[in-house]
Amino acid sequence: MKLHLIAVGHKLPGWIEAGCDDYSRRMPPDLPLVLTVIKPGHRVAGEDGARARQVEAERILAALPQGGVPVALDERGTQVTTRELAQWLSRWMAEGVSPAFVIGGADGLDDRVKARADRLMGLSRLTLPHALARVMLIEQLYRAVCIIKGHPYHRD
Repeated sequence: MKLHLIAVGHKLPGWIEAGCDDYSRRMPPDLPLVLTVIKPGHRVAGEDGARARQVEAERILAALPQGGVPVALDERGTQVTTRELAQWLSRWMAEGVSPAFVIGGADGLDDRVKARADRLMGLSRLTLPHALARVMLIEQLYRAVCIIKGHPYHRD
């Protein structure tokens, strides 16, 4: 099984890249994190971002792994605890399917991506910058894997 993260956005701040790299490297060999970076769609001043979301949706949908379980991150999605995320991962591991977490760009995700998702998940009720959401999600995936593996990183 692999943990997939499909994220819109490139040229992130160095501290975000460092955080993502750090937690990605900590993942155990049997649960590697595969990061797919999607180039943002072109944004036009004065528009609502719909055109950019559509372009990004095409790229995201093309990047989804065959047989994977898409999980779209959205501020209106289901809020879960780290332990609940660990339960989701355990179930997917037992079923032999790989989750594909999707983080949209500056204007969020197109409705086609949300409709294709098996579930919508919220990291917070706050609106987060997509780059910050990326490092937060990777850390939470690492934390959930530690719970599954019995590693002492997570403390209740």
